[in-house]
Amino acid sequence: MDEPLSVGVLGYRFMGKAHANALARLPMFFPDAPEVERRVLVGRDEAALSDAADRLGFEGYSTDWESVVGDIDVFYNLGPNAIHADPSIAALEAGTAVFCEKPLAHTLSEAERMRDAARDADATASIAFNYRFVPAVRYAKRLIDAGELGEIHHVRGSYLQDFLVDSEAPWSWRLDADVAGSGALGDLGAHTLDLTRFLVGDRTGNIETVRGQLRTFVDERPVSGTNETRPVTVDDAYTAQATFENGAVGTFEASRFATGHKNDHAVEVNGSKGSLRFSIERPNELEFLGPDDSGFQTIMVTADEDPYLEQWWPDGHVLGWEHTFVHENYEFLSDVAHGTSAESGDRPSSDVPSFEDGYRVQQLLAAIETSDETGERIDVS
Repeated sequence: MDEPLSVGVLGYRFMGKAHANALARLPMFFPDAPEVERRVLVGRDEAALSDAADRLGFEGYSTDWESVVGDIDVFYNLGPNAIHADPSIAALEAGTAVFCEKPLAHTLSEAERMRDAARDADATASIAFNYRFVPAVRYAKRLIDAGELGEIHHVRGSYLQDFLVDSEAPWSWRLDADVAGSGALGDLGAHTLDLTRFLVGDRTGNIETVRGQLRTFVDERPVSGTNETRPVTVDDAYTAQATFENGAVGTFEASRFATGHKNDHAVEVNGSKGSLRFSIERPNELEFLGPDDSGFQTIMVTADEDPYLEQWWPDGHVLGWEHTFVHENYEFLSDVAHGTSAESGDRPSSDVPSFEDGYRVQQLLAAIETSDETGERIDVS
């Protein structure tokens, strides 16, 4: 594609900033990345939109997503979970590539609609599982795919934060089931479940069964700027156990009440020949134990030959969380520019997560919720 890709972004706060920053950095560090025009920023508050569009480098703004999705090449849907489906489906039906925040939707039925729309569309569709693009995670996947861990027996994944420990922390849309779908389960657990599928799926097969529990520790929270409170209708924490097709077992958890943990997304894999573990709070380190090691060795994934590192700084200079978005956007936009459908499975090696991946994760989220409601182990095979 010779012409720049015109981009529209719905959402201008947390994720809007992260992706706007990534789009600005792409041409500086990835010379072969597609050229991009940050065309339009979409939201509801016109005054805030105008200011955000100027700060984030967008040519203009709009309060009407319906007028935008058919007039751009790429649509980023970074809004609350309940508005993922309709704008994304409309964009795909217009032939516009779509990048959507996770989880794919706030319900399984909406996720299914989105998955089906992506299958039918002649456009790339991807979901925001940015932890696939950490260099140390890519390094870990190489080790697992090469059989360095042997037969996989155990997978452990956790995503721990503590920003809601204070019972007076304010209410937000993320605490409303009608908008978010779930709490820590969907917001954080979706990342862990996708990372597990990405890392070990080829060696373990799919997750076959899950048993889960959800807990809400604070039932209502104050609304900022008022004397009112609103109910919390989502989980504050979840735990789950899983079994894989190859007989491996998995344990997963996420919490917004894990005092002392700020953004601790961690995974550990144990096999017959070795083990590895990783945490995003130490993003440049991978702990690995091989068959001849007496203990875990720390691998610094900061060398030119490591995934993505040749694009950045000299050996030993570390990367952080924000760089995952640059890598994610590079892979996604390269697929868009080359006309690769994320649902087709014909990309060579980028492992860009598709709406099908998002739907598979949504199935697991729904199964964990059902298990909590029924007290039973749920078959998801």
